[in-house]
Amino acid sequence: MTTSQNPLAPEHLPFFITPPGEPDVLFNIMVVFVVLCIVGLGVIFFTIHTLPERMAHRTKKVQLDFVAILGLIALFTNEHIYWIAALILAFIDLPDFLTPMQRIASAVENLAPPEPAEEPGAESAKPLAASPDRGPGEATPKPSERVDARPAQKGAAHA
Repeated sequence: MTTSQNPLAPEHLPFFITPPGEPDVLFNIMVVFVVLCIVGLGVIFFTIHTLPERMAHRTKKVQLDFVAILGLIALFTNEHIYWIAALILAFIDLPDFLTPMQRIASAVENLAPPEPAEEPGAESAKPLAASPDRGPGEATPKPSERVDARPAQKGAAHA
């Protein structure tokens, strides 16, 4: 059985029209092209989407966790404002308040004298009477040790 050409068909057919029973080469090429385009666009989308996080990670920013969380929220909610906020936060240098505070705390700990360890059998001393200008546990100074904290009286001309 031979296949004959339709009498209404032109003599010369374009290359992409395949005869019956043969594989469609153009269709197979287009399937591969479309799949590659979808995968490529997905890679480009995720590369652009993770741009703020990669920028914050590269510069060792303090707010890296915030940028990463905003990027994830933007990815799952498809809200672009979160991505824009992550991008802006990745560009901003927030001051590092934690390191100076830790240094101050460690310096104060080094300045403070160590607390004496109490012996288990020793009786604790009575607390000293507190005066109005001293805290509890501080002794009232002797009259020879007192310092007058009041400023000197100004003359009548300065009043």
